[in-house]
Amino acid sequence: MLVTVLMVFSIAAANAQGREVSGTVLDTEFGDPLPGVTVLVKGTTRGTTTDLDGRYTISVQPGDQVLVFSFVGFTAQEVTIGNQSIVDIQLEEDIQSLQEAVVIGYGTQDKKEITSAVASVSSEQFNRGNFTNPTQLLQGKVAGLSVTRPGGNPNEAPTVRLRGISSFGASQSPLIVLDGVIGASIDAVDPNDIETFDVLKDASAAAIYGTRGAAGVILITTKKGTSKKGISSVTINTFGTAESPTNLIPVLSAEEFVERGGTNYGSQTNWRDEVLQTAYNGTVNASITGGFENTQFLASVNYRNNDGIVQNTNRESLNTRFNMSHGALNNRLRLNLNLSFTNTDGQNVNSEAVRYATIYNPTAPVFENTEGANRDFGGYFQRPLFDFYNPVALINQQRFTNEQRAAIYSFRAEYDLSDKFTISSQFSQDRFTDLSTQFYSRQDFETGFGRNGQAGQNLFDRTTSIWNGTIRFEDEIADRLNFALLAGAETQVFEERGMNASSTRFLFDQGPNNLGAGGLRLGPGTGMGSFATRAILNSLFTRANFNYANTYFLSASLRAETYSGFGRENQTGLFPAVSAGADLTQVFDMGIFNQFKPRASFGVVGQLPPNPTLALGIYGNGNRIPLDPTDPNSVFVGINQLSNPNPQLRWETTQEFTVGLDFGLFNGRITGQMDYYQRTISDLIFNTTVPVGAPNEFLPGNFYTAPNIWANVGDLTSAGFEFIASVNDLKLGPVSWTPTVNFTIYKRTRIENIGVGSIQLPEIRQGIPGAPGQNNNPIVWNREGERIGDFYGPRMEGFTDGGEYILSGENPAEFERLGNGLPVGDFGFSNTFIYGNWDLNFLARGSFGHMIYNSFRGFYENADGASNSWNSVVTRNTPTNPLVTSTPTFSDLYLERGDFIRLDNLQIGYNFPTNSESINNLRFYGGVQNLITFTQFSGVDPEVRWTDTEDVLNPNPLAPGIERRNTYFLPRIVTLGLTLTFK
Repeated sequence: MLVTVLMVFSIAAANAQGREVSGTVLDTEFGDPLPGVTVLVKGTTRGTTTDLDGRYTISVQPGDQVLVFSFVGFTAQEVTIGNQSIVDIQLEEDIQSLQEAVVIGYGTQDKKEITSAVASVSSEQFNRGNFTNPTQLLQGKVAGLSVTRPGGNPNEAPTVRLRGISSFGASQSPLIVLDGVIGASIDAVDPNDIETFDVLKDASAAAIYGTRGAAGVILITTKKGTSKKGISSVTINTFGTAESPTNLIPVLSAEEFVERGGTNYGSQTNWRDEVLQTAYNGTVNASITGGFENTQFLASVNYRNNDGIVQNTNRESLNTRFNMSHGALNNRLRLNLNLSFTNTDGQNVNSEAVRYATIYNPTAPVFENTEGANRDFGGYFQRPLFDFYNPVALINQQRFTNEQRAAIYSFRAEYDLSDKFTISSQFSQDRFTDLSTQFYSRQDFETGFGRNGQAGQNLFDRTTSIWNGTIRFEDEIADRLNFALLAGAETQVFEERGMNASSTRFLFDQGPNNLGAGGLRLGPGTGMGSFATRAILNSLFTRANFNYANTYFLSASLRAETYSGFGRENQTGLFPAVSAGADLTQVFDMGIFNQFKPRASFGVVGQLPPNPTLALGIYGNGNRIPLDPTDPNSVFVGINQLSNPNPQLRWETTQEFTVGLDFGLFNGRITGQMDYYQRTISDLIFNTTVPVGAPNEFLPGNFYTAPNIWANVGDLTSAGFEFIASVNDLKLGPVSWTPTVNFTIYKRTRIENIGVGSIQLPEIRQGIPGAPGQNNNPIVWNREGERIGDFYGPRMEGFTDGGEYILSGENPAEFERLGNGLPVGDFGFSNTFIYGNWDLNFLARGSFGHMIYNSFRGFYENADGASNSWNSVVTRNTPTNPLVTSTPTFSDLYLERGDFIRLDNLQIGYNFPTNSESINNLRFYGGVQNLITFTQFSGVDPEVRWTDTEDVLNPNPLAPGIERRNTYFLPRIVTLGLTLTFK
């Protein structure tokens, strides 16, 4: 009791000697009050925060010397108290600090604390030009990230691969997380609305996303409103483009074609001139940002119209976005609302029209004025020959459309229980709908003529609903040891449904919106179907980060997930990760280095199956069965089992080990990082054939009743080295230059084994060239113990005097490995030059080590009699002495090196000085995309083919490196634009 009384009197005496200090904290640039600024007595935990007007009051004791003012995004400031009772200060924005915050799974982290392979790209570093897909902003910017789109079809999405192949039965595309919305539709954001990309490259960084992070994670953060009270601005960015076709494969003239022996129809037609066009396009982006009290907002509208260089191809998009954040209760409660809606209408042509525009008979006319042609084909020239269709007729008498609607609604609340504990919750819903139509005129010779017209519609709808809740704890748990703990739970519900209908035999061309006018509902070209699936993924996760003295860093995470789409015996999995690093410049004097942070990480991630019903076995519709031949109403549709059940189906599992180094030299003048990784992928999900009637080893006591089963059948290994370095603000006299170089060296993915139990697949052969004459010779053999994507076939040893092949082998047993369709390396070289108000940006990028099968040469360069129906291509790699007279057959003659260097983006701009009270920024710019390419490849585009797109809806990762004959032509794009910002 005595001690207690003495303590009470001591505290009272101390308080009697204390006093209060008050003041206001303002923003230096605009003089606005800053709410939520932390004010601490240095060396203690006593503190307060500023109110909505930036005011504060704090009690100080004798011996208190300094107040520390800190606020996110601003430079902390220390002020000596002395005898002052009023201390007013102004805080400056810390641009460097803002740039150093890196978005990671379920939060952010200071860049200095990152111990896994993470790359960040801000809007100032994006590629410049006209892009229909946001991932193209990253092309050539991130080591280990490949963004490719062979050709220039505006409706074709790029192929995105992070550290090469991550699967061959499930998804290989990185997970997109848009403002915290997991698996968001990339079409739900316009490139102009993006502030930063953060790429989680290794498994330790992606493991916090569990089964959805096996192919890597790309975190997208959109632009937000201003924190300046009462400040708003309107920005308008508009540009126009002119797109023209380039790199057209040379073909014979009409005279040369006839001289070679081709049929002469008496005309001279340049079919590519008839099909191609210079496309003039426009884009307008308008946004308004503002803030008032503790509220910030951004609203934007983005309109893009993209005609393709092939006539009748078009993509038109309208995107709207609204982001708002609000702080309440002295900013202890933070609310965020993100809404976006995108409307995209695409129109395509039959991709084979691109092929026929190159190889159709150059002596044939576009039209012929005969009674039969006018009656049957709309006046177009047509002949009943194999694989022989007028390309102009194809693009005008067939029509394919996509109407896509993408919407994301995201609501997030975050509350500080104390200075150490923060709870948060987020609900989001991602909806995507695609209505596609197909129409073939009654006079369309390729399809519609034989069926009196054909039309169809397909509707696909996807809804992903996600709820999560987290609690975060941060504190200095020991001297100079900071600790952050995140724990959370999440539920993801995936719902998909679709339907399709098509009919034939129309009296008139009515298009796809009156399918009931078709007289036939059964038979070729007809159909009706629908489906629906629902799956649930429940997760618990935690992550702990340690920072000792801003020198030693450790991070560990664990995620547990249960997925309803796996076998009942394997629905739950655990995905751990750990990483560590140390900045040795804080320990030793390392001379020119201002940062030297070695790090190492290990993580395990999983992979969801491509469909949630695979473990159950799949049943489809069989034949129509009349139970009573005399009763037309007794017809039923039978059941056909397509795949066997597999209750043991489980996750694909990826284990990845990475060692890396983050470095900075000459006080940050040179910065960069390098990484070496090794990856092992096990239990690959794959659909394999099984003998009907044999015991089902995955379901003991049962037998295979279908010829296929989805099973975990293989293991893969791969490795690679990544490097990126920037020289920041290098002075060349009055010119400031910032170059950045990155490159990746891949150790190609190797198949360690293919098979499980009695199911053994020593090889998987894929990549059939096609007709005519090459339907039975797959050219890509994926063999156990070897690399994915190896070409096999005979070698060309020469020609006879008559131009016949001399091959090293005549049958598959004698074929040799000829090369690989996957790259050994990628690189990018970005440059920014600033001279006064002028700026120049350009990107050179490339890939090397990959082989490409040039299918135009493989089918259309030979001078044999059977090829005279089509025109011949004559590339720089085509043999001319002698002309090849053999029937086209695959060999290494038609494999070409795909190595290339491309000056991909170049833009020059001028920022006009303005003293206007209403105009803050005025900028004119112009640029070119696909300016020049250096390559030995003589096809359309030397770009890497990570998959075979012969089946557009199901790209095949086991047949990379094939340039198909329907590859869209490659455009060169010239841009002129204006950016205007009003205060």
